[in-house]
Amino acid sequence: MPVRVRIAPSPTGDPHVGTAYVALFNRTWARRNGGQFLLRIEDTDRARSNPESERMIFESLKWLGLTYDEGPDVGGPTGPYRQSERVSIYPKHAKDLVEKGAAYYCTCTADRLEAVRKAQSAAKLAPRYDGHCRNLPPAEVKKQIDAGAPWVIRLKVANEGECRFKDVVRGEVVFAWDQIDDQILLKSDGWPTYHLANVVDDHLMGITHVIRAEEWISSTPKHIKLYEVFGWEPPVWCHVPLLRNKDKSKISKRKNPTSLNWYRDQGYLPEALVNFLGLMGFSMPAGLEVYSPAEMEKEFTIEKINAGGPVFDMQKLDWMNGQYMRKLSAEELAKRLGPFGAAGKDPALVKRIVPLIQDRLRVLSDFGELTSFFFAETVEHDPAVLVGKKSTAAETASLLAAAVEVLKSCEWTAAAMEGKLREVATSKNIKPGDLFMPIRIAVTGKAATPPLTETMEVIGKEKCLARLEAARKRLSPG
Repeated sequence: MPVRVRIAPSPTGDPHVGTAYVALFNRTWARRNGGQFLLRIEDTDRARSNPESERMIFESLKWLGLTYDEGPDVGGPTGPYRQSERVSIYPKHAKDLVEKGAAYYCTCTADRLEAVRKAQSAAKLAPRYDGHCRNLPPAEVKKQIDAGAPWVIRLKVANEGECRFKDVVRGEVVFAWDQIDDQILLKSDGWPTYHLANVVDDHLMGITHVIRAEEWISSTPKHIKLYEVFGWEPPVWCHVPLLRNKDKSKISKRKNPTSLNWYRDQGYLPEALVNFLGLMGFSMPAGLEVYSPAEMEKEFTIEKINAGGPVFDMQKLDWMNGQYMRKLSAEELAKRLGPFGAAGKDPALVKRIVPLIQDRLRVLSDFGELTSFFFAETVEHDPAVLVGKKSTAAETASLLAAAVEVLKSCEWTAAAMEGKLREVATSKNIKPGDLFMPIRIAVTGKAATPPLTETMEVIGKEKCLARLEAARKRLSPG
């Protein structure tokens, strides 16, 4: 049987980085085995689901290159791929279980359920359904329903024994059945709960491996029970570790950005983010850290997924992004910088700037801050910064005047300018750095820039001389 895997996000809010993390392992496993990777939208939460969130899921996965073989926007043989479009499927399956004696109608009111919860809380018991309707005579339940009582269908779970199953990552997992609730399968409005829809859809879509976050491991006994009572072959279970903050808590937007939109808008390269997410749960041979999806596919097996909670380290991600930044050609980097301030700028100028800033870029959105002085007509000079601690305004003005004098007749290349400016420093009996710093601030308005003379070569002779003269006049008018 070919491998078929899926991810099934809910379209509520921004697409989560954890969705991409799980999608990566699913897609890699499918590609490794020549199988299919599906996207299913679980939108049965009608109060929170919205089309805009669904659209962002499509866009973010495609931005990352985590393309899928079947899904709502690409079609496929086992659709529809939105649960809201499959609602007619679920009631029949739930009612079949009632007929088999594996599920039952429950007519308990909200008031009764609330009273049960309060009593359990007072007794310091875990909240769960007390089974009131489970053993009622069917005729009595039918009478209530015929009289108009709202009803749901609940799964009948054993009250004793254990549920044992094998998880590829965690080995044997054991839950006591008396800790598993009689879960609602079909709600009073005819819509399914997550558990029923998830299992029915996985079966009908031929899912062979359920690779999902470990937070769903406690739901697995309910899903195993459903497979059992339906008489279906269960999939292989594989629960990947949750992404963690540095304090080992589950990653959340309070401590780390979780929206994939944020990473895209900041200018993280998609291939860097995918590589980083791979590191979170999988180790390549020989400790290789920078690798392509194709290289990961050659080495990856679900048995190699790390069980420990990976720490989502932003510094590590920045490092990874830098590795990919350095690998891009100047032409490709210039193209990617388009949405981050390079679009609309002189393409020839951008192409000359890129090599100067490539090693300094952390993310693409750094472009504006790192390059503003290349495009500005003038820059601001703060005299307090322009004058070094070991100098005076008059001394700095004199240095700038000397620099202007030699640069006027200098060939406008980085090497020629550096040679002439070093001669000025020697003649003034100062270190080159004590001359270069006020020139740098005068020309760019910043104390930290790409190499000075290379920067000046790109800015151009006319602008540089004008900025140097303006700085000199601020320190020594007249």
